[in-house]
Amino acid sequence: MSPKLKRTVSFLFIVLCMAAVFYIAFSNTDLKDAWEAIKQMKIGWLAAIFLCWIVYTFFDGMNYWCYLKGQGFKISIGRAVNIALIGFYYSNITPGAAGGQPMQVNSMRKAGVPVGYGTMAVTIRFITNQMVTSVLTLVLFLLNRSFVYQQLGGAIWFVRIGWLINFAAVPLVLLAAFKRNWIQKFSEFLIVRLEKMHIVRNKDVTISKVTEVLDTYHSALLDLMHSPGQILLQFACSTVSLLGLFSTVIFVYYAFGMSGTPWYQLLTLSSLLFISASYTPLPGASGAQEGGFLLYFKGIFKDGTIGLALLIWRFFTYYLFLIVGVFTVLLEKIILRREALRRKKEEEEKASA
Repeated sequence: MSPKLKRTVSFLFIVLCMAAVFYIAFSNTDLKDAWEAIKQMKIGWLAAIFLCWIVYTFFDGMNYWCYLKGQGFKISIGRAVNIALIGFYYSNITPGAAGGQPMQVNSMRKAGVPVGYGTMAVTIRFITNQMVTSVLTLVLFLLNRSFVYQQLGGAIWFVRIGWLINFAAVPLVLLAAFKRNWIQKFSEFLIVRLEKMHIVRNKDVTISKVTEVLDTYHSALLDLMHSPGQILLQFACSTVSLLGLFSTVIFVYYAFGMSGTPWYQLLTLSSLLFISASYTPLPGASGAQEGGFLLYFKGIFKDGTIGLALLIWRFFTYYLFLIVGVFTVLLEKIILRREALRRKKEEEEKASA
């Protein structure tokens, strides 16, 4: 499938999921007047939802700023947040979030950061996010175990599978740091078997790519382990960022004037929904996120408001990133064009002097 066709399919899938969300929100027969319910939402809680979006975005950008600043690169916090937004945008429009990190590395390169350091920055951010997600969701689950089992029932298997997939990155990351050769040998063994099954086409090319990735992870982890302060900063930024994302549903709940479910139980379900759907290889985990929300929060959003809650929640955790992302990409192009013109003017002035 050509890249252009992939983008077209992704775009159509996103539009289809968006249409499905609107249909669910406004076709619920239990809700007498959907528009009236939206109008009655409390503006203060809506502002809190937007604040969650800002916290998630800002502290994700702070991950990059802290690392690059520690490496001696002069980069503003605004530019770091811009890099985070570009990552969110491309992750949300490409299957499996495959386009986010390469575009962030490219954006950092344009800002004067070498590709190696850019790759290190996104790698370290990924490592800390995976570790924080695994630990945070596990703690919340254990503290609210009886409630989770009662609310999810048989759907608890989605949580277990999702947590194992997300957690799998943690021991692999540690092995990549301390036992890099083990991972290399296992990867080569697996690739050879996959080639025999005709799943991998070119064994040598695949091994070369895996080796390059392992080298990057290994270097990034060793670099991080020699900076205890940097480790604490990265984990702090990831924790605050993810809590901002997970807290969105709490304020959606309050915005509809709901009560009866404590905030910490809402936070627990939100985090479990994230790990259950995040591994889905679709743009923005579309479909899995929407279906998961309806399943996980069934009975919590009452009076037929769950469809509208899904619409508001999905807007702030997904669609807003697409909207802002378009302008962010355009803004970066404008900034780069101005910087190029400024450099050209400076070179001309030096030549004429």
